[in-house]
Amino acid sequence: MQLACSPRPNIQGKGEAFMQGIWNEDSVAFSDKLKNYTQHHFKFSCDSVYIDFVTHSKINFYEDSCYNNGVWKEYAKGVYAVKGDTLFVGATFTYANYKQKISGCYRIGRYDQNFLIKKRTADSILLESLSDQREIKLSFKEKITCVQKKL
Repeated sequence: MQLACSPRPNIQGKGEAFMQGIWNEDSVAFSDKLKNYTQHHFKFSCDSVYIDFVTHSKINFYEDSCYNNGVWKEYAKGVYAVKGDTLFVGATFTYANYKQKISGCYRIGRYDQNFLIKKRTADSILLESLSDQREIKLSFKEKITCVQKKL
Protein backbone atom coordinates (compact mmCIF):
# COMPACT_ATOMS: atom_id res chain seq x y z
CA MET A 1 0.00 0.00 0.00
CA GLN A 2 1.37 3.41 -0.96
CA LEU A 3 0.46 6.65 0.71
CA ALA A 4 0.62 9.83 -1.31
CA CYS A 5 1.67 13.10 0.23
CA SER A 6 1.17 16.50 -1.25
CA PRO A 7 3.50 19.32 -0.32
CA ARG A 8 2.15 22.12 1.83
CA PRO A 9 2.02 25.48 0.13
CA ASN A 10 5.13 27.55 0.71
CA ILE A 11 3.11 30.35 2.28
CA GLN A 12 2.08 31.35 5.78
CA GLY A 13 -1.35 30.19 6.96
CA LYS A 14 -4.26 32.63 7.30
CA GLY A 15 -5.01 31.99 10.96
CA GLU A 16 -8.39 32.89 12.45
CA ALA A 17 -10.16 36.02 11.21
CA PHE A 18 -11.67 36.84 14.61
CA MET A 19 -8.25 36.82 16.30
CA GLN A 20 -6.35 39.05 13.86
CA GLY A 21 -5.08 42.02 15.81
CA ILE A 22 -3.62 43.18 19.09
CA TRP A 23 -5.20 41.99 22.33
CA ASN A 24 -4.19 43.10 25.85
CA GLU A 25 -4.87 41.74 29.27
CA ASP A 26 -5.55 45.09 30.93
CA SER A 27 -5.75 43.71 34.47
CA VAL A 28 -5.47 40.44 36.38
CA ALA A 29 -8.23 39.47 38.81
CA PHE A 30 -7.12 39.58 42.46
CA SER A 31 -3.62 40.72 41.46
CA ASP A 32 -3.29 42.65 44.74
CA LYS A 33 -3.61 39.35 46.64
CA LEU A 34 -1.28 37.25 44.45
CA LYS A 35 2.42 36.66 45.17
CA ASN A 36 3.06 36.76 41.44
CA TYR A 37 1.06 37.20 38.27
CA THR A 38 1.65 37.81 34.59
CA GLN A 39 -0.18 40.17 32.24
CA HIS A 40 -0.32 39.13 28.58
CA HIS A 41 -0.20 41.10 25.34
CA PHE A 42 -0.98 39.08 22.20
CA LYS A 43 -0.48 40.08 18.59
CA PHE A 44 -2.10 37.69 16.10
CA SER A 45 -1.04 38.19 12.49
CA CYS A 46 -2.16 35.49 10.05
CA ASP A 47 -1.17 32.23 11.80
CA SER A 48 1.65 33.87 13.78
CA VAL A 49 1.49 34.98 17.38
CA TYR A 50 3.74 37.40 19.26
CA ILE A 51 3.35 37.46 23.03
CA ASP A 52 4.68 39.97 25.55
CA PHE A 53 4.51 38.92 29.19
CA VAL A 54 4.83 41.41 32.07
CA THR A 55 5.41 39.54 35.32
CA HIS A 56 4.94 41.11 38.76
CA SER A 57 6.44 39.12 41.62
CA LYS A 58 6.78 39.67 45.37
CA ILE A 59 9.12 36.66 45.49
CA ASN A 60 12.52 36.56 43.84
CA PHE A 61 12.79 33.37 41.77
CA TYR A 62 15.91 34.57 39.93
CA GLU A 63 19.36 35.88 40.70
CA ASP A 64 19.30 39.45 42.02
CA SER A 65 20.49 40.97 38.73
CA CYS A 66 17.38 39.56 37.02
CA TYR A 67 14.77 40.36 39.68
CA ASN A 68 14.36 43.99 38.54
CA ASN A 69 12.41 45.02 41.67
CA GLY A 70 9.82 42.34 40.96
CA VAL A 71 8.68 43.46 37.48
CA TRP A 72 10.05 42.07 34.22
CA LYS A 73 9.12 41.46 30.60
CA GLU A 74 9.45 38.32 28.53
CA TYR A 75 8.64 37.69 24.89
CA ALA A 76 7.67 34.73 22.70
CA LYS A 77 7.01 34.21 19.01
CA GLY A 78 5.36 31.28 17.29
CA VAL A 79 2.25 29.98 15.62
CA TYR A 80 -1.27 29.30 16.82
CA ALA A 81 -4.30 27.32 15.77
CA VAL A 82 -7.91 27.21 16.91
CA LYS A 83 -9.68 23.85 16.90
CA GLY A 84 -13.24 23.97 18.18
CA ASP A 85 -13.14 25.86 21.48
CA THR A 86 -9.39 25.49 22.06
CA LEU A 87 -6.51 27.82 21.23
CA PHE A 88 -3.17 26.03 20.74
CA VAL A 89 -0.02 28.16 20.97
CA GLY A 90 3.40 26.81 20.01
CA ALA A 91 6.09 29.43 20.52
CA THR A 92 9.70 30.02 21.53
CA PHE A 93 10.92 32.52 24.11
CA THR A 94 12.72 35.42 22.45
CA TYR A 95 14.39 38.72 23.12
CA ALA A 96 12.37 41.95 22.71
CA ASN A 97 13.18 41.91 18.97
CA TYR A 98 11.57 38.43 18.70
CA LYS A 99 14.90 36.76 17.85
CA GLN A 100 15.34 33.41 19.61
CA LYS A 101 16.64 33.59 23.18
CA ILE A 102 19.02 30.82 24.23
CA SER A 103 20.35 32.25 27.51
CA GLY A 104 19.87 35.04 30.02
CA CYS A 105 17.32 35.95 32.65
CA TYR A 106 13.90 34.30 32.90
CA ARG A 107 12.51 31.59 30.70
CA ILE A 108 14.16 30.12 27.61
CA GLY A 109 13.05 27.37 25.26
CA ARG A 110 9.48 26.54 24.32
CA TYR A 111 6.23 28.21 25.31
CA ASP A 112 3.57 25.65 24.46
CA GLN A 113 0.18 26.47 25.92
CA ASN A 114 -3.40 25.43 25.28
CA PHE A 115 -6.33 27.61 26.24
CA LEU A 116 -10.06 27.03 26.40
CA ILE A 117 -11.85 29.91 24.64
CA LYS A 118 -14.57 30.39 27.25
CA LYS A 119 -16.18 33.44 25.67
CA ARG A 120 -15.56 35.75 22.76
CA THR A 121 -17.10 38.93 21.43
CA ALA A 122 -15.87 41.42 18.85
CA ASP A 123 -13.89 43.29 21.52
CA SER A 124 -12.96 40.65 24.11
CA ILE A 125 -11.80 37.06 24.46
CA LEU A 126 -11.83 35.12 27.71
CA LEU A 127 -9.22 32.35 27.77
CA GLU A 128 -8.64 29.72 30.43
CA SER A 129 -5.25 28.08 30.61
CA LEU A 130 -5.65 24.31 30.41
CA SER A 131 -2.48 23.86 32.49
CA ASP A 132 -3.32 26.00 35.54
CA GLN A 133 -6.95 27.13 34.99
CA ARG A 134 -6.01 30.82 35.26
CA GLU A 135 -8.21 33.08 33.20
CA ILE A 136 -6.87 35.67 30.78
CA LYS A 137 -9.37 38.34 29.75
CA LEU A 138 -8.15 39.99 26.56
CA SER A 139 -9.43 43.31 25.26
CA PHE A 140 -9.25 44.12 21.57
CA LYS A 141 -6.91 47.05 20.85
CA GLU A 142 -6.11 47.16 17.15
CA LYS A 143 -7.12 45.34 13.95
CA ILE A 144 -4.46 43.64 11.84
CA THR A 145 -5.12 42.51 8.28
CA CYS A 146 -3.43 39.23 7.44
CA VAL A 147 -0.98 39.55 4.57
CA GLN A 148 0.40 36.07 4.07
CA LYS A 149 4.19 35.86 3.66
CA LYS A 150 6.28 33.27 1.87
CA LEU A 151 7.98 30.80 4.18
